[in-house]
Amino acid sequence: MSRVAKSPVEIPSGVEVSIQDRVISVKGPKGQLEHAIHHFIDVEHKDNRLQVVSKENAHKNCAGSKNTIKTNVVAMAGTTRALINNIVTGVSKGFERKLLMKGVGYRAQMQGSKLNILAGFSHPVNFEVPAGITIETPTQTEIVIKGIDKQVVGQVAADIRHIRPPEPYKGKGIRYADEVVVIKETKKK
Repeated sequence: MSRVAKSPVEIPSGVEVSIQDRVISVKGPKGQLEHAIHHFIDVEHKDNRLQVVSKENAHKNCAGSKNTIKTNVVAMAGTTRALINNIVTGVSKGFERKLLMKGVGYRAQMQGSKLNILAGFSHPVNFEVPAGITIETPTQTEIVIKGIDKQVVGQVAADIRHIRPPEPYKGKGIRYADEVVVIKETKKK
């Protein structure tokens, strides 16, 4: 079995978990998320813990090599455990990504449900904020993205960074707060 799937997911206080029709639903103080469970995987709920278990003999009903199917089932158990852990963390604490803008005249500002970005273009870029995501701009060059779904928070951060990714010569652009941009040496005569 997967080493990741062996460790149980602890359920913090204030979080409710229900499993019905192969769908796990997690409700917490920040919101509610659901995840469909693969038919080769079982999730057991006991003592404020969720344990992900791969079904016995799951490989018998599948076409293909026995070892390949068993490896895929083990991988699916680890992936399911990680996704469930992200859901529990999201509804209890939430997720956050921080972006920084480097460059002369680069700035961002929230205007209603849109993020107005000035990033060296001849026009401002208006980024529509998706539902379930909140964006804050504590300073003109900082963008903080918050939400309960880790995948959506990461995708929104990647979409904003894609507007003007950091260039390798001066480092200008939009980057993650923890990103290291390696500056290239300019051509010498």
